[in-house]
Amino acid sequence: MERRTFTQLTGSALAGSLLTNNALASALAPAKKTRVAMVGTGHRGLGMWGVDVLKEHGDKMEFVGLCDINPGRVETGKKMLGVSCPTFTDFDQMMKQVKPDVLIVTTVDATHNQFIVKGMEYGADIVTEKPMTTDEKKCQEIIDAEKRTGKKVKVTFNYRYSPHRQKLFEMLRAGVIGTITSADFHWYLDVHHGADYFRRWHRLRQNSGSLLVHKATHHFDLLNWWLDSDPEEVYAYGQLNFYGKNNSFRHTHCRPCPHKDKCQFYWDVTKDARLTKIYVDNEKYDGYLRDGCVWKEDIDIFDKMAVQIKYANQVQVSYSLTTYSPYEGYRIAFNGTKGRLEAWIKERQTWDEEAFDEIQFTPNFGKREIIRIPNNEEGHGGGDVRLRKQIFQPGADPYRQSAGTRDGAMSCLVGIAARHSIDSGKPVKIGDLTTLKPQSVRA
Repeated sequence: MERRTFTQLTGSALAGSLLTNNALASALAPAKKTRVAMVGTGHRGLGMWGVDVLKEHGDKMEFVGLCDINPGRVETGKKMLGVSCPTFTDFDQMMKQVKPDVLIVTTVDATHNQFIVKGMEYGADIVTEKPMTTDEKKCQEIIDAEKRTGKKVKVTFNYRYSPHRQKLFEMLRAGVIGTITSADFHWYLDVHHGADYFRRWHRLRQNSGSLLVHKATHHFDLLNWWLDSDPEEVYAYGQLNFYGKNNSFRHTHCRPCPHKDKCQFYWDVTKDARLTKIYVDNEKYDGYLRDGCVWKEDIDIFDKMAVQIKYANQVQVSYSLTTYSPYEGYRIAFNGTKGRLEAWIKERQTWDEEAFDEIQFTPNFGKREIIRIPNNEEGHGGGDVRLRKQIFQPGADPYRQSAGTRDGAMSCLVGIAARHSIDSGKPVKIGDLTTLKPQSVRA
């Protein structure tokens, strides 16, 4: 064999061997974990997006940084998560130092925009709690930043993922009631859950944008998703009739309150070990009181709200939110050209209920049909687990449950428009608030 031929053959064999070895080494090497940072280490961040994420997806991701304005709380969060990453009270310092692939935003609603925008500018994709933000200017900042940076924002609408809501989506898309013409949607927060919003930072409009934004953004997103259209015009009413100044006595917070023996809303936060560790033990750093008085006179959000929404596809919606109901849950009904689809979803009540959600379909001509869906899963009816899986192990999305910037914007803009309508006494067009224009059929 000629030397040249021998060299070519042995060289090819060696190259093939190296390629095979490299491929084998690559296949055997541990998969690179997604580098995740979190800003906002409160109850929601440490639970929904901390402990639970590590338990379910710790083989795919790792926390590389935690940030909070409260130095005690961020150190508490690190211990509760059981991680070894650095902690920060300076957001820019964290982003420059740890360079995460993904930033989770779980701060006070009104600050979401600054962390979402800066996070994308630092090169991270964003996972943000709802609402995406609290006013139209901040909403536009996020829209512009996503286009400018090429990064992506995911908004965590866990309600989309619970089985009975998915079933409603399926049935509406299948046309069982024909063309949808209107919807009635009424949400009830009980005197335990509802009152808690008036204890916390949510009680101030400057922080939460009001419950029309903080809480109802969930509900408006469901409507947008179910109806497969964008909201076009909003008219609303709202008042503070129950909490805040509507009581004869008040104090700063529950623990030292002289009225605790006669106040039905007295709540001992120290009986909750988790909340005590996160908030009570660290209130010396920033003065935030987790057990604030529900009768404080600085409360400036509404506790009863009624909203009329006209959609681009001409569906009309009547929505309401009550925050001092004796039970918790909601009633939803869709009216169509061929019938009616409705449900009364009971989330908490003083009587016993079987562990299923019930949907009723009544055709205009024919017998009604009852569909029962088990609801014994934890975490918003199993929605939390499914949402986290879609974010950290994304796969097929046949029901379009994954939500991005447009979804986040269109949901919070309904609440923002409703707030403006209450203040002005006039209807508000969604298309006047940002550069996003309502579409009859969602893209």
